[in-house]
Amino acid sequence: MKKLYSALFLVFILYTISAQDVLWQKDVQSSTQDFLSTMSTTLDRQIVLSGSVIQKSKISGVSSGGATATNAGYDYRLLKLSQEGNILWDKHFGGSKHDYLVSTTTTREGGFLLTGTSYSNQSLDKIDNNIGGSDVWLIRLNEAGQELWQITLGTKNNDEASAVTQSLDDGFFVAGNINSNKNLFGSKDVFISKLDKTGKLINTTILGGNSLDEVQEMIATPDGGSILLIYSTSGKTENKIFNTLEKDEPNTENKAVDLLTSQKGETEAKTIIGKTEENFGEGDYWIVKLDKNANVEWQKTYGGSADDHPKTIVFTDKGYLIGGESRSNSSGNKRENVEEGTDLWLISLDINGNELWQKSYSFGNRDVLMSANVIRKTNKDNFSEDRGFLLGGYTQAEGKIESDDEKFWMLYINADGKEEWRKHVEGKSKKKEERLVSAKLQTDGTFLLAGTSAEELGQENWKIIKLGDKDLDNLTEKQEVRIYPNPVEDYCYVEIGFEFTGEAEITLYDISGRQLQAIKTMHKITKINTSVLPQGVYILKAQTPNKSVNSKIVRK
Repeated sequence: MKKLYSALFLVFILYTISAQDVLWQKDVQSSTQDFLSTMSTTLDRQIVLSGSVIQKSKISGVSSGGATATNAGYDYRLLKLSQEGNILWDKHFGGSKHDYLVSTTTTREGGFLLTGTSYSNQSLDKIDNNIGGSDVWLIRLNEAGQELWQITLGTKNNDEASAVTQSLDDGFFVAGNINSNKNLFGSKDVFISKLDKTGKLINTTILGGNSLDEVQEMIATPDGGSILLIYSTSGKTENKIFNTLEKDEPNTENKAVDLLTSQKGETEAKTIIGKTEENFGEGDYWIVKLDKNANVEWQKTYGGSADDHPKTIVFTDKGYLIGGESRSNSSGNKRENVEEGTDLWLISLDINGNELWQKSYSFGNRDVLMSANVIRKTNKDNFSEDRGFLLGGYTQAEGKIESDDEKFWMLYINADGKEEWRKHVEGKSKKKEERLVSAKLQTDGTFLLAGTSAEELGQENWKIIKLGDKDLDNLTEKQEVRIYPNPVEDYCYVEIGFEFTGEAEITLYDISGRQLQAIKTMHKITKINTSVLPQGVYILKAQTPNKSVNSKIVRK
């Protein structure tokens, strides 16, 4: 559960300076200790907060469904907010013991897949028993937060969830860690499983070195695969387990290795791969690229002689950008010294994992990277290309946590890593305990900060702030109306790029001018149902009291 708990020790400060305008702030009240793990956004820019909470009903021994609970444990919590920050719905899922929601991904059709670590057997909302001490529990929801399916994955050891993402074929990749399995590699190994869209387990790959390896983040790639970002203290490891099983015990693989399985008894291909490169220092960046079936395509290690901790990875038009924090001076394959304490360390890779450039940045003392966003623009040939990257994070004084020692910052660099501008967002904490958990750039040029707030530990509320900034607004490419995806299949999203007050009307016509649909909305982004349309070209009209814009839609 390291990923869950480490995020909770980031101090979250409320800021007020003239360069950033607080557009709105929302506080989600709670009477118990709430863990906020992630913030994500849907395609129509609605906001999703996910974490873990003890419900009042569980404290009294009864679940929300009315069944008797045997333990006052944590439950999954998923909270959906509108584009304006208003609560749309609040969902809880749990068994009779502790269930920690670690990662949530939004799906293309507007739903969600929740992934966390569960200690509960079959009880309350959980339909399967655990396979080991702790397992990975996944729940898929529709747009309204209603359950579609759930699955439990695990070994006979303790397993932790870390990340989940939707693949190009509408299936999912889920990744996490297997703890202290003596038949595998080290104290913590990595697993990544491929599921189809119904939750059926297709394939599992296990990775590891001779020490500790922890999943930090995972993203889907445009070729249908995924890429894993791992914090590794391990060195090169020979693939002894795989060779021994293949040669001597081909029919006892499950018994010998205790691989990840599902409670449904599904069988799937299993691959066990050791780390192919030595480590450079106390901890390194380990990047692993997988294909559409979670088979390893390549792996790379980057680090210096001290501790280097990866945090985030994004897909670029050249390959990938990896960012994290470094305490290493020039050594290993790191080429710049640390200026002070902990600096940011970014590495740009091509699609095969080869280095294009690397850069270090310092804000003073302990710099912590929270997010990386790709800024894209449309070139003269109507293709999207990278305009640069916006990084968000905070700087903390070493050895103490005080409000005056915390500064949230934004850093904008061009596509080659050259710094264009940086700015701090400073101010005074509104409460004694403020912890920043997530920071995210929106497509409209605004910035979201999410975290927890309390007068004292154990009484945390969730808090979310939306900031406006003129420099961010200038980075964002504006279109009067944008339709995505286009060509469309069953649905699309219509984004009105110009400002309007009151109500807008979105009307869909066929090529002859016959009206097919008309929707009134007060939102900048609206979901349109196109499932009943035959293949062909259609005209969409977005009209406000002061403006009217037309665009084409192609139905596949």
